[in-house]
Amino acid sequence: MLVGVEVGDAAADAEWLAGKVAQMRIFADSDGKMNLSVREIEGSVLVVSQFTLLADTRKGNRPSFVRAARPPEAVPLYEHFLAMLEQQTGRPPARGVFAADMQVQLVNDGPVTIVCDSRQRE
Repeated sequence: MLVGVEVGDAAADAEWLAGKVAQMRIFADSDGKMNLSVREIEGSVLVVSQFTLLADTRKGNRPSFVRAARPPEAVPLYEHFLAMLEQQTGRPPARGVFAADMQVQLVNDGPVTIVCDSRQRE
């Protein structure tokens, strides 16, 4: 999973997101229906910090990243999210290195891409 921390995010956002991720029914059951959570399949989660998720492309042709929290604010929330996700799933999440230039490969099964925003808890 890719996680972006936005300016103004708080511990409550990380806690809500961890609960949402742990309980989201996105894995196939025996009938092939997305009906099981990562907790139910005893799976694990890879969490990579990704500030570019917060790109603002509304103006011009160069994305703005001003909404992305700077490391002093983002790192503690990223770490808190990881701790809450471990608590919710019972397994430590695998993690990327915060702010590192990483080469990440992704196999998108389906493809299914789900966006969760802690500011839009609908």
